[in-house]
Amino acid sequence: MMKILVTGGAGYIGSHTCVALMEQGYSLIIVDNFSNSKPPVLENLRKLNDNFIFYNVDVTDEEALEQIFLKHDIEGVIHFAGYKAVGESVAEPLKYYLNNVVSTMILAKVCKKYNVNKFVFSSSATVYGENKVPFKEEMELLPTTNPYGETKAMSERILMDVAKANPIFSVSILRYFNPVGAHESGLIGEDPNGIPNNLMPYITKVAKGDLEKLRVFGNDYPTPDGTGVRDYIHVMDLAEGHVAAYKHLSKGVHIYNLGTGKGTSVLELVHAFEEANGIKVPFQIVERRPGDIAVCYADASKAEKELGWKAKRNIVDMCRDAWRFESRQSR
Repeated sequence: MMKILVTGGAGYIGSHTCVALMEQGYSLIIVDNFSNSKPPVLENLRKLNDNFIFYNVDVTDEEALEQIFLKHDIEGVIHFAGYKAVGESVAEPLKYYLNNVVSTMILAKVCKKYNVNKFVFSSSATVYGENKVPFKEEMELLPTTNPYGETKAMSERILMDVAKANPIFSVSILRYFNPVGAHESGLIGEDPNGIPNNLMPYITKVAKGDLEKLRVFGNDYPTPDGTGVRDYIHVMDLAEGHVAAYKHLSKGVHIYNLGTGKGTSVLELVHAFEEANGIKVPFQIVERRPGDIAVCYADASKAEKELGWKAKRNIVDMCRDAWRFESRQSR
């Protein structure tokens, strides 16, 4: 049976997408090196569905990747693997360029060699730079505000060039916004190594008492309450967006925003979490974080029109599911 190769499949978005793909009957090969994920994720994935094989491989390791392509009948790839912390990318740009851009090039090269012509790429809304909201796919991309965003923009351009040179290559570039929440089983969720960079796992760790208080980066942005506004999307909606994109792959390059189309501020998310779960989340306003923009939300109408996909879950679902997952984690 033909398989889909999922890089970074033990990560947050990758693992949830694996569940959504397996639910649709796909057989998977998961490749991950646990740089920002943990092996128990795979055990929990198996409790939900075990239609996958796992390889502990770094996607920048061309030789190891080739062995997987030689051994299996691979129909297509979904490429999640990459570092993703905005602040860290500003401090360590080389680490990000080496990992994120090189992995995309090597994966595309191996796909071309073994005639694998279906490629879904996990991109990011950061590629839009400081554009006017809502962000639309046809906008000209402005300079990104951090090296993480730049690695995504560069990877997009590389894949566009590969598709131009190979007319049968089908690429779907998914620019997504701020995934939060967890699978409703509570078995998998966002559990990064170390202190979280993303807002929701930080909130849940404070709610649980693992961290003393939430640090809110800046309250002087030109937004209703001064805190950054983002388009938070439930990770399972996002996962289902990847399945839809894979099913609709056709020759050439197709770009889609996956978001809700609605902006929510940091403080609005904190208050929604408190209300949904009946728990107070102490917070402290601190300096702005380098590389952050004030407002970011999607126009996701193209994905609805062409893929038949639309985000279904709301902020309360996201907060409740995130807390259910965190509550199940042992301290």
